[in-house]
Amino acid sequence: MSKTIKESLDHVHQLLGEGKFIEAMETYLHDDVELREANDAPKAGKQFNLDFEQKFIDEQLAEFVRYDVYDVAVDGDKSFYTAEMELKLKNGETMLSQQAVATTWRDGKIYRERYYHA
Repeated sequence: MSKTIKESLDHVHQLLGEGKFIEAMETYLHDDVELREANDAPKAGKQFNLDFEQKFIDEQLAEFVRYDVYDVAVDGDKSFYTAEMELKLKNGETMLSQQAVATTWRDGKIYRERYYHA
């Protein structure tokens, strides 16, 4: 039996809350995914996005602090939630990102996702 979108999203949030960004992406990104930060151009393809995230982790991340999720909604193949992420970077800065995340799912995977930051 396949998971519902809500169950998959709960698992994504669990992994992100543990700082397991790569595992969440490997498990839940559709091969033809497009991820988009605010008004930037979409980053297309699962492998491209995995490589992009791994490079950030390797080059910039010193410590994962937290990823907290709020206000989750699921309707059909769409999900939406708000979150706050805190990271310590290798340059000594703390990155605090508040975001709203809008997702379209396909075949149980994240197909289109857009992050709106504050």
